[in-house]
Amino acid sequence: MKIEIPERKKLVYETVIPIRWGDMDAMGHLNNTTYFRYLETARIDWMRSIGFQPDPEGEGMVIVNAFCNFYRQLEYPGDVLLKMYVSDPGRTTFESWGTMERTDKPGVIHAAGGATTIWVDFPKQKASELPGWLRELVTVPD
Repeated sequence: MKIEIPERKKLVYETVIPIRWGDMDAMGHLNNTTYFRYLETARIDWMRSIGFQPDPEGEGMVIVNAFCNFYRQLEYPGDVLLKMYVSDPGRTTFESWGTMERTDKPGVIHAAGGATTIWVDFPKQKASELPGWLRELVTVPD
């Protein structure tokens, strides 16, 4: 199954991640699980950049699904430019998306993935309405 990243989305964060030798698999390219780690790193770094700190006694963000489409191999050595986007806020959720390209090959997408993110009341273990400040951050302008 291939999930398409929507045209209508909002760029919220960019980061450069160095490809490490140990990130490769026996085939000499980036191991599939590492792509998910890169997406997770960008998502967590974005959350920290907006001042969000996880609080197990309060509320916060949790992903409920994740996917990645692989288009071209990423290989060591090199650096990955990961661009993170958001879209489609609902009552309790929003979508996050990421594209990965090598810094030495700008504009050539090697992989793209995303996750549905839900706002949760951790003590109650239930979804809660997105806070207004977060809804504003993840809303794509018209």
